[in-house]
Amino acid sequence: MQVVFKIVRQDQNAASRVESYSLEVEPGTTILDCLNRIKWEQDGTLAYRKNCRNTICGSCSMRINGRSALACKENVGSEVARFAPDAEIPEITIAPMGNMPVIKDLVVDMSSFWANLKAVDPYVSTASRQIPEREFLQSPEERDKLNQTGNCIMCGACYSECNAREVNPNFVGPHALAKAYRMVEDSRDDLSDDRLDKYNQSTDGVWGCTRCYYCNAVCPMEVAPMDQIGKIKQEILARKTTEVTRSIRHRRTLIDLVKKGGWIDERQFGLQVVANNFRDLGGLISLAPLGVRMLTKRKLPMGFEPSEGVKTVRSLIESVQAFEAQSKR
Repeated sequence: MQVVFKIVRQDQNAASRVESYSLEVEPGTTILDCLNRIKWEQDGTLAYRKNCRNTICGSCSMRINGRSALACKENVGSEVARFAPDAEIPEITIAPMGNMPVIKDLVVDMSSFWANLKAVDPYVSTASRQIPEREFLQSPEERDKLNQTGNCIMCGACYSECNAREVNPNFVGPHALAKAYRMVEDSRDDLSDDRLDKYNQSTDGVWGCTRCYYCNAVCPMEVAPMDQIGKIKQEILARKTTEVTRSIRHRRTLIDLVKKGGWIDERQFGLQVVANNFRDLGGLISLAPLGVRMLTKRKLPMGFEPSEGVKTVRSLIESVQAFEAQSKR
């Protein structure tokens, strides 16, 4: 089949451009093999990363038809079937990953990716439990808890598509927090409490996640970073010694108000989360301009009516909470 590859090319600190290349390929041909042919047969200046060609190293991550994926894993047939099944001459668009500056063509500078991974201390610490005469043993059950996060190949696909990174450059990213949960869950690590304190910091840690689930969708290894971030949040919320920050109040108040009324009483939400029930004077003052605007536009709710089916909503939330509590035992 004949396919046109539209590749977004760019030199460092220069405007991007799109160049097209036509190839006759088999449907099962991988995108990486197509890029190799373009480089070897048509344009030797095309730059991209590759290594293992077997979905192991993660080097060839790039945006294929608008989503980050591994070029060695995706093939022409599946891309055409997904985006252009009826096209006489289908086109496949290839671009560099997002949230990272371009060095050349499809090669991006991953310095921030690695720096944010390092920021979560992704190494098991056993310093306070050194037993020199024996190794640190784990049961099969303890080791099984690490399998999913251990599958991460650091390809950067989740980081590339992270909405939170686009708006908050201090957010460490889903790859780092997935690795962070692996450390929290590791039975050999002796820094779990310190780690949870660190990951609880404002919107730099787990509370910066916008919960769009796109990191789960693009992960080629089914690590499900969003799920791991949620598990860290649950660990933080379950700790009695955790300082009740605004992020934690946001989570707990949201659940409590939905349980109570089926939807959120916005008057109570602002006072409980931002003003900390009148204990945070700065937060209370920050609400004043919004309250004035709502009053002048007659949009300040004077009362609250619970939603229909509030008993069902409450029952569902309590069932989930009971299930989570049972799972931790």
